Amino acid sequence: MVVFEKGAKNWSAFSPDVEGCGSMGDDLDETRSQMREALKAYLDDTFQAGEPLPEARNTKVDFEEFDPEYATKQYVVEWLSVDLPESISSSRQSRAA
Repeated sequence: MVVFEKGAKNWSAFSPDVEGCGSMGDDLDETRSQMREALKAYLDDTFQAGEPLPEARNTKVDFEEFDPEYATKQYVVEWLSVDLPESISSSRQSRAA
């Protein structure tokens, strides 16, 4: 799950399940693309380091937790598909066959 926030002059994004991974862009489409790239890089690096990948657990967002004053007025929350690292994708396809 990814939360997109509209600021005064741009958009930003973060995933509650992937701490520290975020992006910014001039508009929602650019921010979505940048976030997909950031998540892909994070997952690839995490996999290469031999660390466990984060699991998608969150299904709701507490806006007061990260924006207590509601300074941002517009949000978009969506599931963003991201390709898994190649070795994981291959092993999942092998197990599914």
